[in-house]
Amino acid sequence: MMSQQEIMQQTSSPHGFGNRVVRLLWSVVWLVLFRTSPRALHVWRNMLLRLFGAKIHPTARVYPRARVWLPSRLVMGRHACLGEDVDCYNVGGVELGDYALVSQYTYLCGATHDFADVEFPLVPQRIVIGPRAWVAADCFIAGGVTIGDGAVVGARSSVFTDLPAWMICVGSPAKGFRPRGIGPADFGEAH
Repeated sequence: MMSQQEIMQQTSSPHGFGNRVVRLLWSVVWLVLFRTSPRALHVWRNMLLRLFGAKIHPTARVYPRARVWLPSRLVMGRHACLGEDVDCYNVGGVELGDYALVSQYTYLCGATHDFADVEFPLVPQRIVIGPRAWVAADCFIAGGVTIGDGAVVGARSSVFTDLPAWMICVGSPAKGFRPRGIGPADFGEAH
């Protein structure tokens, strides 16, 4: 029979008290000030995210119905975008490179559970979406994944492993389908 203390240890959050307080405050700010803001007020939403520790370029776009779990674990480059109804569960951190786009209804899952442990402890995992990559609508992106520069992830795809740069990738699990047909030189970038 387990003691009360053992039961409490098993059911307690793997995150510290300060982390939980910040996430609670952020939830209130998201609900009252972020989600209700007009679509065009990107500057306002970026400011709110920065107040909670996000590293966001001034030209980045986060739409009002996008849900960010913890802003301090979000990095967004120039003109990067999180579309409407994106769920950014960024426990391990999410980074979007310059001009990276994440379309509506996509789930960025920056954590998993250790299924080899009977207590299923949370395992944070970082997600990196390279510059000029596009994650199309309604995709699932697993933690620990890097989507290469300029890659395109087709709608409704599921990504469980790294994807190559400048490839169109589709399916569940997503795999390279064909080269995108453009590259860094088309954008005047050296690579």
